[in-house]
Amino acid sequence: MSKISGDLVELLADAPKNWGRWGPDDQVGSLNYLTSAEVLRGVQSVRSGKVFTLMLELGNPAGEPLWPGRMPTGHFMSQDKGFYESGKAQTISGGLEYADDLLFLACHGTTHCDGLGHTWFDGQAWNGFAAEGSKGGLEKASVLAIAERGVVGRAILLDIARYKGLHYLPMHTQVSLADLLGAAAAQGTKIEKHDIIVIRTGIFREFYEKGAAAFYGNFDEPGLTYEKELVDWFHDMEIPVSATDILAGEQLNSVTAEAVFPIHAALSRNLGVVFIEAHWLEEWAEDCAADGKFDALYVASPLKIRGGTASPLNPVVIK
Repeated sequence: MSKISGDLVELLADAPKNWGRWGPDDQVGSLNYLTSAEVLRGVQSVRSGKVFTLMLELGNPAGEPLWPGRMPTGHFMSQDKGFYESGKAQTISGGLEYADDLLFLACHGTTHCDGLGHTWFDGQAWNGFAAEGSKGGLEKASVLAIAERGVVGRAILLDIARYKGLHYLPMHTQVSLADLLGAAAAQGTKIEKHDIIVIRTGIFREFYEKGAAAFYGNFDEPGLTYEKELVDWFHDMEIPVSATDILAGEQLNSVTAEAVFPIHAALSRNLGVVFIEAHWLEEWAEDCAADGKFDALYVASPLKIRGGTASPLNPVVIK
């Protein structure tokens, strides 16, 4: 099958946009769909009270999956028992001693939320904000706006790997709209307007089970890519968040379009859909498969980084 246009202006000429929908200065986009009523709808999905945290572990001896070229996490002790033994630190009156540490972390490194100003084309980011506003830190649509609001709502886990009968999806695999709808039907899950969509490929299992060499040796993550029907569906369903267990949130090498990262352009830049990437979904997915309940209350809060293009976070789902 031949690929369609590699020029994003041409590819998305007739694609839907939410620019101006919530005013000319809006910086959180489709999160506006997550009203107080939607938060309460998410609360109503809680039945057992089981809690799952979805962040990748920092400092794992096996390493951490990272987008190629991004700096790995550095965790450093700034004080520990050795400081007292060497005389560099003094025991507090009464006998108390303590340890302290520092963290060096890429904002797009581990599990993270993108600000809507993270990507742009044709000189414009979300809501028409000028790309020049990214110089020295995002003036508009940084992750700070999302952090100040928080992300809370009803989430639907769409376990595409399990739907296809696989431990995890292979590299180069497209996740289509038909896959999303097919998985929901197979799970007996109804996707409703304003649901947070969580897509499981399981690909990080390859990293932890086979190692970094296998993971990066044929690197091209499975995931969404451009389909007109998919973009229209996100728009019509007013989906606020696309949450994934891959590093880029979509295929690197699109199987449908010559353009690179067309989903960032069509969903994040045009519709204001918030991307939260690199989730660890395995324990939650196993529990969903066991009890047949694939919806939950989803809660996530990025760090309040002024001008930040993204922020690490530890999403929580409550079943």
